[in-house]
Amino acid sequence: MTKLLCRLYLPILFLFIFGAVCSTYADTGDLVKTLTDNLGVTKEQASGGAGAIFKYAKSKLSADDFSMVAKALPGTYSLISAAPKTGSFANLSSGLKSFSNSQSNSAAAISSLAGSFSKLGMNADMVGKFIPIVLEYAKSKGGTAVMNILKGALL
Repeated sequence: MTKLLCRLYLPILFLFIFGAVCSTYADTGDLVKTLTDNLGVTKEQASGGAGAIFKYAKSKLSADDFSMVAKALPGTYSLISAAPKTGSFANLSSGLKSFSNSQSNSAAAISSLAGSFSKLGMNADMVGKFIPIVLEYAKSKGGTAVMNILKGALL
């Protein structure tokens, strides 16, 4: 009886897991493809850079706001996991507080994200090229409200 159950449920479990993994990549695939096509970056750089942007936004947004973003943009957490490991954005943000008080949110975001992009082999100028594409993706998938939530954290 146990073998019969295993034979029945194992394939179903496999398909469920495989389907969930594939759908996550499909959900973020549009964004990664747009970044690679428009900016000439690798898939790893596109995934890691977008993930760093979402990770930064998560550190700036309330839990409810980021939950709304993540719900509207499936695959956000997989992109965040692709972001290079750096120091805490919260620590970096507080360390740059006096610097960022004298500049726009956009400049503060670029300053904070520069280390992640550097680890991916990109310069800080690429942050400014990624952000509009990520915002347009957010608008196309989650609507103006989701884009505005991210925009408030990034710009």
